[in-house]
Amino acid sequence: MNKKHWIELIIFMTYALFAMSWVAGSMMTKDIMAFYHIEGMAAATWMTNAITIAKIIGNLSAAWLLMKLGPKKAFAFASLLIVAGIIGAFASSYPLYVFSRLVMGFGGAFVIVYFNPIVVKYFSAEERPMVNGINAAAFNTGNLLAILLTGSLLSTFQSWQSVILAISATSFVVLIAWWLVSDNFSLTGNTNNSEPQRIYTLRDGFKEPINFWLPIAYSGLLFCYISIFTIFPLVPSFAAEAKYLSSIMIAAGMVGTVAGIMITKRYPLRIPVIRFCGLAMTLFAAIMISTSNPTIAYAAAFTAGFFMFMPMTALITLPQELPDMTPARITVIFGMFWSISYIIETILMYISGTLADITGNIAISATFAVACSSTFFFASLFLPETGEKPELTQPINNKA
Repeated sequence: MNKKHWIELIIFMTYALFAMSWVAGSMMTKDIMAFYHIEGMAAATWMTNAITIAKIIGNLSAAWLLMKLGPKKAFAFASLLIVAGIIGAFASSYPLYVFSRLVMGFGGAFVIVYFNPIVVKYFSAEERPMVNGINAAAFNTGNLLAILLTGSLLSTFQSWQSVILAISATSFVVLIAWWLVSDNFSLTGNTNNSEPQRIYTLRDGFKEPINFWLPIAYSGLLFCYISIFTIFPLVPSFAAEAKYLSSIMIAAGMVGTVAGIMITKRYPLRIPVIRFCGLAMTLFAAIMISTSNPTIAYAAAFTAGFFMFMPMTALITLPQELPDMTPARITVIFGMFWSISYIIETILMYISGTLADITGNIAISATFAVACSSTFFFASLFLPETGEKPELTQPINNKA
């Protein structure tokens, strides 16, 4: 393996382990609540809310930290914050445990933004679709690891604290690997020292409409994805149990990610892929929650999950292909992308809860979540095409 491949493996595992710690903590909510004598789900939601708040703030401040520390130290600091989730294993009070999740959330927020300048630096335009697709699957991989291993780890170590300790210790090993393998690089992309090097700032980012349309597109998909694990299990009227629908969608998402990589590498245009997949995702998700036939519900869940993750490679690759792209600029773009996406998702989640309270029907919230996923399709109407359009060429006959 080349150095860049080791770097890719390290950044992938860093975020996958963050996701595993996040989801494992959510899966052990009852054990954690019992340990701290916490009653009521409102208090329990702070375990997840702390991470969400950190991601909103952390994503926007990621670019600033990168400029201050440089790529090597900035990513190491972000990884250290993820490792700091270990504080939760020794927390003597519930507020201190929530604080540990907040700190870990900041680490995850920084890391996911730093994916992009690292990819732009180390990988060519031809290699990026593959790498972007792999990175897009990092959270799902951590999610899957948590689902598969949390129960076994809990039964082996006999305490939720030991599970958090084990995951954090593994993250620390990956952090050491990053420090040994990585190096610093220019954030401007300018190798000519005679020319002034201008850093792309957050103020510049707010002037470009694409930096708003990208998160608007993704926010509905993000809300629908999170709803699958939070709102859907509360709906008693689905044709199939929500936990099975969720598992099928995760598995289909892994398949969709692979398909997305292949299509992005072979098909030069980005918008048609984003637009078609967005429409298909919403359509099949609607069928999944409305049908009374379990077989159709399972098939629709697989198809919806497939089309939910298939366009992610194209969506992430699109801004990397903008003219005059630099590591600094892509950091700001994706800092805004993740922060605005989570802000909108949080608002949509609140609206869905309000709808359920007003109507007394939680199924309304699920329907609202599926309807909101259509932002992926509608926002694509305002995104620029960055892929190279195939040109028709006429054969030239040379005459003697």
